[in-house]
Amino acid sequence: MPERSPRRRARGAGATLTAVALVGAAALTGCTSVGGTAERGDRSPSPSPTPAWDASPASVAAVGDSITRGFDACSVLADCPEVSWATGTDDGVRSLAVRLLGASKAASHSWNHAVSGARIAQLPEQMALAAKEKPGLVTVMIGANDACRDSVRLMTPVADFRTSFEASMRQLRASAPKAQVYVSSVPDLKRLWSTGRENPLGKQIWKLGICRSMLGDADDMGTAAVARRDAVLDRVVAYNEALRDVCARDELCRYDGGAVFDYRFTGAQLSEWDWFHPGRNGQARLAEIAYRNVTAAGPPA
Repeated sequence: MPERSPRRRARGAGATLTAVALVGAAALTGCTSVGGTAERGDRSPSPSPTPAWDASPASVAAVGDSITRGFDACSVLADCPEVSWATGTDDGVRSLAVRLLGASKAASHSWNHAVSGARIAQLPEQMALAAKEKPGLVTVMIGANDACRDSVRLMTPVADFRTSFEASMRQLRASAPKAQVYVSSVPDLKRLWSTGRENPLGKQIWKLGICRSMLGDADDMGTAAVARRDAVLDRVVAYNEALRDVCARDELCRYDGGAVFDYRFTGAQLSEWDWFHPGRNGQARLAEIAYRNVTAAGPPA
């Protein structure tokens, strides 16, 4: 706000009138002077201050799905939690926990409760486990499996998605009211299709049934296929809006502002085993995004 230029105050009669006006105002508002301190007779209790975001939490618990478990990042069809963006120990990834706590403390003060294949309906149970740790920070990344179904019809309805996330936050707050929460946006699955379809091996792997709602018939550019992919994209956008809205109602929750959804990943960030999950490089990029948002002075715009 620009500073106001100083003005000369009137003297004499003008100053007298000002003093009278101030006295009258004080009388009207019920202010008295006791021991040199002004008090308002009808003053309402001051609202509690908004809790300050702690950019250096003492511990980290992670909930979510296969991305947070590092699935297919190290070997085929296997979890690899050591490369998890949230709590992993891999030097090449430098997980969020390692960046916040240091390598030695991260090993004893971070916990990964994510489950490969989980959808948001399973999140309240994971949150209950995370809450038992009384963590300083809980990371949430979930929603891809709710959109990645065998058909568009089977995708999780947005209302159900929202309800499950609300239940998850209540579950956390029941046991860990002071835990901070970092919520990642759901990745852009349509970009995954447009990027991965350029790799012949990737398309062959997708034919095994990975995320059929988006990746099925990857080269089909017919009207129905295009509409199907757009429907999945719209659902992911709606999921992210639900995550953002629910998170905004919690003073200790910070949404990433769509940073993961907006990230322009390439094949270099994808697993060589399935061209769907993040590989080590992708996990490192997710860790960077999370660290940047968790340590920022304020939430993303």
